[in-house]
Amino acid sequence: MKACIMCGGEGTRLRPLTFARPKPSIPILNKPSVVHLIEHLSKEGFNDIVITLGYMAEKIEEQLGDGRIFGVHIDYVYEDEKLGTAGGVKNAEEYLRDSPFIVLGGDHVLNLNLREMYRFHEMTDALVTIGLLSIDDPREFGIADMDVNNRIRRFLEKPGPGEIFSNLASTGIYVCDPEIFDWIPEGKQYDFAKDLFPDILEKKRKINGILARGRWTDVGSPQAYRQAQRWMLESLPGTTIEGHFKTLDARIKGPVSLGHNVTVGSNSAIVGPIVIGENTTIGDNVLIGPYTAIGSNCTINNDTRILSSYMFNNVSIGHNSNVSGSIIDNGTVVGDNCSLENGTVIGPEVNIENDVTVHSNVRIWPKRSISTGTSVKEDMLGE
Repeated sequence: MKACIMCGGEGTRLRPLTFARPKPSIPILNKPSVVHLIEHLSKEGFNDIVITLGYMAEKIEEQLGDGRIFGVHIDYVYEDEKLGTAGGVKNAEEYLRDSPFIVLGGDHVLNLNLREMYRFHEMTDALVTIGLLSIDDPREFGIADMDVNNRIRRFLEKPGPGEIFSNLASTGIYVCDPEIFDWIPEGKQYDFAKDLFPDILEKKRKINGILARGRWTDVGSPQAYRQAQRWMLESLPGTTIEGHFKTLDARIKGPVSLGHNVTVGSNSAIVGPIVIGENTTIGDNVLIGPYTAIGSNCTINNDTRILSSYMFNNVSIGHNSNVSGSIIDNGTVVGDNCSLENGTVIGPEVNIENDVTVHSNVRIWPKRSISTGTSVKEDMLGE
């Protein structure tokens, strides 16, 4: 079975995390999110994969290669200019023309039964089958009005007040018949939700929906990213230790995944689910609470608290600091007696000196320096 993964976007809503990497390369449990997606597709039987690339294409190619390590074959197609979602898939037509295929976003994190969606589509005469989920607030998604026979009668992208006729939201996962290539113009910006679906419905051709079961999110914002990390941490099967692990009298309650050469100091407590990468050192009297992921080569100094936070690689946290619900990118240094409040997003190579408070939901752009004693109440942007 074939799959097409769209990885062309710039991920502007995720900045500052997407200055140094494309959105599908943002780490979840210390490996790129697109790797989790490829592994799930492989498990579901989709072993022939096409990836459409744009922003920082070389980083995704470098991480995935030809797909052999994941048990799949990967071809790459490049967008020289923005073509939209449907236009980007049209650009990969030569690889997808001969059989139905599934389309996903490179930022999708999910555990849905994709094989079931594909088989359902094969049994119908619809041009497209859309994976749908019932959600509380569908305003940021396309919504569908579906009848008891799974036929979609109306579809509206990002409805406004008074237009929310359904809470069935599109996941952005579509199983497509190759005939859709005849509907998509060549070399033009053209979207599935805004352009293709209204055109198909207007011409009375069939679009079906299927109610997906399980978890799905697109990692399009820091809030969605934190949710995706949380889901993946909840699925940790147990406690694993890869290679050498050193501790004196720390208290560890799983599930926990520890990389090679992790050191945990005296009287520290680690309460899972938690993932910690290789060569990371945790000092004495440190509390690391549930739903935390710490990358490789990090240093957490004495008397610090890390709660529900996500730290990438080469991050250093000083003595007696508090990090709660934060995302911290590669190479950032946080000083002593600092407080990073819930929802903060700290870019790569930021230097936060001692006694700094970063208020909730503040974002700090890469390579900024925050002076001792500062209280950061607003976003600190760069060029």
